[in-house]
Amino acid sequence: MTDVTSSKSTRRPHHWRHDLIELAALFTAVVVADTIAKTIVKGPDGHYLLVFSAIALVATAAFHTWWARRHSHASHAPPPGSPGGDTGGRSTASSADAGAGTAEGGEGTEEAPRPPAETALWRMRTTVEDTPGSLAALCTVLARLGVDILTLQTHPLARGTVDEFLLRAPAGLSAQDLARETAAAGGRDTWTERADAHDLVDTPTRVLGLATRTALDAAELPLALRGLLGRCTLHSVPALSLTGRPVGEQAPVEGVLEETVMRLRDPHGGTLIVERPYLPFTPTEFARARALVELDARLGPRLPRSQDVLTLPEGNEITVRRADQRDLRAARAMHDRCSARTLGLRYHGPVGDADRYLDHLLSPRFGRTLAVQTTSGRLVALGHLLWDGDETEVALMVEDDWQRRGIGSELLGRLVAMAEEAGCESVYAVTQASNTGMVAAMRALQLPLDYQIEEGTLVITARLATASQRSPRSAPRSLPQEEVRRAER
Repeated sequence: MTDVTSSKSTRRPHHWRHDLIELAALFTAVVVADTIAKTIVKGPDGHYLLVFSAIALVATAAFHTWWARRHSHASHAPPPGSPGGDTGGRSTASSADAGAGTAEGGEGTEEAPRPPAETALWRMRTTVEDTPGSLAALCTVLARLGVDILTLQTHPLARGTVDEFLLRAPAGLSAQDLARETAAAGGRDTWTERADAHDLVDTPTRVLGLATRTALDAAELPLALRGLLGRCTLHSVPALSLTGRPVGEQAPVEGVLEETVMRLRDPHGGTLIVERPYLPFTPTEFARARALVELDARLGPRLPRSQDVLTLPEGNEITVRRADQRDLRAARAMHDRCSARTLGLRYHGPVGDADRYLDHLLSPRFGRTLAVQTTSGRLVALGHLLWDGDETEVALMVEDDWQRRGIGSELLGRLVAMAEEAGCESVYAVTQASNTGMVAAMRALQLPLDYQIEEGTLVITARLATASQRSPRSAPRSLPQEEVRRAER
């Protein structure tokens, strides 16, 4: 509606009766005033009383007019911040002058802008009754606490519904207060933890990103499951042990959900066991995890196709690439060329059992493997990044004739970069105190190191930098005096 239409609609109709009544009132007032004036003039101080009465009448009329106008403006003015608060008739300059006048004179109704209050991000999960109004009651309590709901997911259960929130709350609101108020609103089994900017991505986008990573690399499935389900522990149990005996009963094709434990059939054989003791899994989460495993099964074995061709100081070229179980034959041939001492430093056990570990180490379910091969295609070194529950292990083996050329340090730097990319907090290496090459390679990382020696076995743990502390050192390091070129198949 335009301003013209609004003013026409609010104009009162004109009637001749109103004019007649006002004219009669005017004559009556004149007669009364003339009578009072004649009475006052006849007195001894009549002239002074008449002047004072006129002054009082004028002052009363002026005060009444001022009060009526102020009351009219206050009642018809739009509320502050409303769309109609400024009709556009006032220029920017006049608005600035008015604001300056308010600040200098100390008058006016507008307050100075306040600095934004500090807030914190929270993830909260609670179970409510599946009845109308239960979610509304919870949202009302959160609004009363000054909490902003950024995202909301619902996980239907047989009885009730699990609501998962991403909240922006005042910094002074503690987790205990949030849980207590949630319980008062009907929530139960409430769980809260601090969130960060990475949680601001909505769930469909995050799931699509995890599916894309899984489609490009078979070794990404364990990491994708962790990213999907939050803090959890994932174990990959092979179908057969290293001696060839069945490990145990495999999970059915459709999987098994037991509150805090999830068992999924591994497409490569065996069982994937996911545990989250602090929070039960919901059927929705189980369906998402199973969909990721089915995607991995349909795509089959796959690795990123990129590879790096490096030149050693003496001029020989080597290629660094990803490896998997399809490289098993070449890895066994490298074992046959290695000395007993090299195999003993790597596997810390009987040399004859070394070949049994290769199929396990090359499996993408247990981690990532980097291989180094010569221009003739011979495999001369292997580096493993192994997922060990919540921890991560790094392991290296370089063929005797290719040792002390910087290949081990190159592989270790790349493996650490992979661990940082995967979000690992630390990596550890198990070796012997006499393995000076591995100790020197770990020190060359320039990371905080912890040493632990037990019965001749040395465990070196390197604490990795967080995402905000990473430097260019996190990128794969180059060999001394080498030229690097990238090639893609």
